[in-house]
Amino acid sequence: MRADLALAPPATAAARPAKSGFRWVVLTLCFLIYLIAGADRANIGVVAPYMKKEFELSNTDIGALASLFYLGYAIIQVPFSLIYQRFGVRWPFSLAMIATSIATFFMGFAGSALQLKIGRAALGVAEGPINIGILTIINRWFPPQEKGTATGVFMASIKAAPALVPPLCALIIYQFGWREVFFLFAVPGFVLAAAWLLLVRDTPEGSRFVSEIERVRIETGRDAAAAGSPVPVRRDMPVLDRLIRARTCAPLATTREVLRSWDIWACAIGYFFLVGIAYAIMTWVPTYLVTVKKYPLFAMGFVASTPWIGAIIGNVLGGLISDKLLGGRRKPMMLLTSAATIVTMYGLIYAPADPWLLALLFSATGLLLNLGYSTFLVYPMGLTAKEKTPLAAAIVNTGGSLGGAFAPFVVGVVLDWANWDAVFLFLASTSLLTFLTVVSMREPILRTAAAEPPRH
Repeated sequence: MRADLALAPPATAAARPAKSGFRWVVLTLCFLIYLIAGADRANIGVVAPYMKKEFELSNTDIGALASLFYLGYAIIQVPFSLIYQRFGVRWPFSLAMIATSIATFFMGFAGSALQLKIGRAALGVAEGPINIGILTIINRWFPPQEKGTATGVFMASIKAAPALVPPLCALIIYQFGWREVFFLFAVPGFVLAAAWLLLVRDTPEGSRFVSEIERVRIETGRDAAAAGSPVPVRRDMPVLDRLIRARTCAPLATTREVLRSWDIWACAIGYFFLVGIAYAIMTWVPTYLVTVKKYPLFAMGFVASTPWIGAIIGNVLGGLISDKLLGGRRKPMMLLTSAATIVTMYGLIYAPADPWLLALLFSATGLLLNLGYSTFLVYPMGLTAKEKTPLAAAIVNTGGSLGGAFAPFVVGVVLDWANWDAVFLFLASTSLLTFLTVVSMREPILRTAAAEPPRH
């Protein structure tokens, strides 16, 4: 039995509220938690020039710092997905949040380049379980027609962090110093870990805050009065379905089926390249603005935040389009994002010097990069049985984590040997590889929970 359910037995009907929308409270908490996690990983981009000066680091060293985080992040994904399957999400997830704050605090005490690298690797291992935990909760707490939107909101948090972090870090560095960035960023994780333990259970059935009406809607995708009616057929788009290779697929119900699915591995490969682009931007754009564009500290903070303002809009908008306009189809947004990012990365070679024009270009880049970003993580939910979603999501997220390790390091090496034009051409090439990989995947016909037997 999962530890979460053993400690918190399902609420009785009498104990439940008459009406609720508590899943949105859970999503809000997920947003805040991943916002803080994103801030803990994004601060390295702003602090890097000061670390580089104090410890006499090369560009390759800075790239290695970013990469070590994602290597640690990747290593823990699949093992922790199995922990979630065995023990539930609630307690392991809270412990991961506490470990993330401790690792962030440690970074502020680093006295050498080696300690910085150890701290970043430890932060990756600590933070790795958070993404999979939240995806597992979204899959259990939201009906099929809301999963894309919920995942888009959740992924917007990781993009909100880099939008907020540069100006906040600039202020902290100006007032105190670069080490204080890590000390202050470590605090919120402890508070949110406690809030998670108090408010969130593994399933809606185990929560006393969820009404019977909301529980039925989550389980069936329909209101209680219509729960027994036939599952609605999704909107007919025959031309689009042929182009994206839509197929009715039996859910992947075993570990063997998940591990042998090309669709899962292709999704992971595509996500590898896409995440690499996002985290190369997160890691290196502040340095680019200071060293190439010669912007002062606060101008750098403003412009460096703009790709992520566009990213927030892109994630939420992409999830809504995928759910509402495309009837749960995920591949169209994946293809749009990868194709558009080829163009924007190439366009950055000719980036204007004016801060306002560059901010506008970066905003458009962030929006287009993220329209289909969250759908890579929603995609496995349409392929797998609920019990196997953590494993499938872990495989995809491991691919993304390795991409986050790979691309920033390669950018550092390129910069030591070439220039930023070569960097943007490299990122455009990886986006082309994303597009080609996504083309090879099937689009699964989504099944609503009403079509499946209820879980007990």
